[in-house]
Amino acid sequence: MGGLLCCVQVNQSTVAVKESFGKYNDVLEPGCHCVPWVLGSRLAGHVTLRMQQLDVRCETKTKDNVFVTVVASIQYRVMADKASDAFYKLTNAKTQLQAYVFDVIRASVPKLNLDDVFEQKNDIAKAVEDQLEKAMSTYGYQIVQTLIVDIEPDEHVKRSMNEINAAARLRVATSEKGEAEKIVQIKRAEGEAEAKYLAGVGIARQRQAIVDGLRDSVLGFSVNVPGTTAKDVLDMVLITQYFDTMKEIGANSKSSAVFIPHGPGMVHDVASQIRDGLLQASSH
Repeated sequence: MGGLLCCVQVNQSTVAVKESFGKYNDVLEPGCHCVPWVLGSRLAGHVTLRMQQLDVRCETKTKDNVFVTVVASIQYRVMADKASDAFYKLTNAKTQLQAYVFDVIRASVPKLNLDDVFEQKNDIAKAVEDQLEKAMSTYGYQIVQTLIVDIEPDEHVKRSMNEINAAARLRVATSEKGEAEKIVQIKRAEGEAEAKYLAGVGIARQRQAIVDGLRDSVLGFSVNVPGTTAKDVLDMVLITQYFDTMKEIGANSKSSAVFIPHGPGMVHDVASQIRDGLLQASSH
């Protein structure tokens, strides 16, 4: 019915290109329009003004000879005042956009190493956007934004990069573990040295106390028992301590048999040996 009345409807966010006898005549805005086909007018086609997106996958090689696939996302739209240029000057906008993206990416990425590609992806996106803006504005297209949404190295390269990263982290962990063990060993050695020093001090004090006790015992016994010499008292005290020691060894040692000299003559030898040992220790 609308065709008979020469009325056409143009939807929102869309414009229509009107021709008269095959020649461009006007761009019709959204709404209802009269296109008298009997007078040679007709609609050549419609052009959408909505935002469009094109995802481009481009395989290229980096400066360090690593093949990567770069995924670029191009957001673009037709400028309303240049809808006729977009309709007449360009047959396939997506193919044209894809060609420019390939050209810029394959000119930029080979100048960078793989790590730099990841770090400078915004610079690559800006270079693509500038090139597209310059080229596509002639055809009535506006480049709204360009994004590098993904950089995919070869699977073997990704596996190698992960192994390198893991090895580096393992090396750091091993170094830290070795440093910790070194600190533990140093502290343990310092503790053992301090313990030995304190044990030596304790032994020295113990021996000094024994010598002082023996001296007091000898002096006291000599005073209370007339006719005894200091040597006799010292021998008796030393022999008593010697047998007390043997008793403790028999009670606490794992071995239940202790061989000691026996006989009356041996007692004098035991006392002499103990006394000489103590005197030598005191002199040192």
